[in-house]
Order: sequence, then structure tokens, then C-alpha cells
Amino acid sequence: MVRPYGIKVNKRKERTERYDKEEDEVEEQPKIEKKQKARESSKKAKKEITSRAEEGNEEEEITEEATAAAAAEDIVGGIPIVLSAPNKEKPGVVFVLEKASLEVAKVGKTYQLLNSDDHANFLRKNNRNPADYRPDITHQALLMILDSPVNKAGRLKAVYVRTEKGVLFEVKPHVRIPRTFKRFAGIMLQLLQKLSITAVGSGEKLLRCVKNPIEEYHLPVNSRKIGFSHSSEKLVNMQKHLATVSDDTDTVFVVGAMAHGKIECDYIDEFLSISGYPLSAAYCISRICEALATNWNII
Repeated sequence: MVRPYGIKVNKRKERTERYDKEEDEVEEQPKIEKKQKARESSKKAKKEITSRAEEGNEEEEITEEATAAAAAEDIVGGIPIVLSAPNKEKPGVVFVLEKASLEVAKVGKTYQLLNSDDHANFLRKNNRNPADYRPDITHQALLMILDSPVNKAGRLKAVYVRTEKGVLFEVKPHVRIPRTFKRFAGIMLQLLQKLSITAVGSGEKLLRCVKNPIEEYHLPVNSRKIGFSHSSEKLVNMQKHLATVSDDTDTVFVVGAMAHGKIECDYIDEFLSISGYPLSAAYCISRICEALATNWNII
């Protein structure tokens, strides 16, 4: 008897029961939503990074303009200097700051007031000496003049500043100069570009560029012009010297606002040295104001 061959039978694998399609969709929806949210959040993060980079570039371009605007508000706002009524009958003083290092140049995409700290590389590339660019000297000198008791007593008639390039501008005695150098640089940038800075409320020109020469258009008639230099051979005690000056006319004091060198002006009557040592412009002005306050009994 022949043995029959075994016939292979394909056994179907038992398939696990499947859930309904609706239940599968319900389970898959939260996963899809999570993926979409992750993609959207990554896109938003990339957009924020690019927008911040663009804003940073824009902020660099408008930094000087914003600083100038804030500084202009600082002049008008804040606590103004309280001045007594100007004494027209009594003589006063006029301060002139010569050779002030105030120069504007385009650095990158913006115009800035050049100084030795922030623009040393720029100045060297243009074959200039960074030590000559010291606008902080003018800032300190103006603060010393406007904060003095002579100004608060109403005996300060005017303040003039002439830059190294020959630009002449007037500073009103009741102006409140910004205390920080950054705001002062913004003010000078705005002044040298627009030629004047006006008060917001009254429209009065607090700082304005005026016409040269100073001795012809702005200095008081018959006034005595005194210049100061360490190289002068005439060494005097400032208080005693002022006692010999006539009190009937106004006095003009000319001080150099540069880092080094000597002022050379044709309108100066005499040059004085008030110390055996070199003095900064701010300290020289403080000595002058102290001697004036003592002679005029301003306490």
C-alpha cells in the first residue's frame, strides 16, 4: 500500500482584532497636533532670532539720533538752574572756550561725535591722532561755568565755544547741560548738524551757531579780554589781579578747551598764568570763578 504524500496546508495566522478607524483617528490626532505645534514654535523662534538681529542693526543706526533726542529733552526738562535777576547795572563776565575738539564724522552708517575712546581705530585709519579728540574737556568746562555761583548770581553774560574747525556757537547761561558725556555727545551732534537746539515749550534757542568773528559781533564793547596759558611769563594770583581790573566794564575770559597746545587769538589783550603747574581747563575755570565770587562777595 502506497503511503500518501503529506499535503501542506496554509494555516492562516490569527489576526488580532482591530479597533474602529474612528478610535484610531482619535488617538493619532493629539500626536499630529503636537508635531504641528513643535514645527510652529521652531519657526517662530527662527523668526524672533532674525527679527532681533535686524532690530539690533537698526538700533545701531539710530543710537546717535535717540541719544540726541534724549539729551535735548534733558536740557529742557529736569531741574533747571535757578538764576537771580540779571544785574544789568553791574558788570558781568563772558567765557570763551577756544579750540574745542568737537568734530562730527560718519562712522559706519551713522554720524558720531569723535572721541579718543570710542573711535581710536577709526582715527588711526584716517591718519589722525586720537589724543587730539577730547570733547570731554569742553563738557567739563561747561559744567564748571554753568554750576558756578557767579552764574547763579546772574553775573554771567554769555558763554561761547569755538571748535578746532572754526565753528562758533553760543550757550545760554540758564541751560542745563547733561551730566553724562553720552548725552552731551548727542547734544553736540544735534547742534553741529542742525545748527541750533530749541526749547520744547517756549521755542527759545538754548544753543545756536553764530557768525564769526566773535570779537566783532558778540563780545561786549570796551571789554577786557584775558587769555590763560601755562607758557605765559606773567604769573599772577587771580584774586589779587582781578582787584586791579576795572569794575566798570565787562571782562572776557578765554580758556583753551584742547588737550595740549596754546590758544592764539588776536583779540586777547593779555595772557596770564595763574599757577606754576599745568592746569586742566575745568580747574582753571574753577579758580577764576572762585576769585570772582570772592571779589563780588558772592557766597
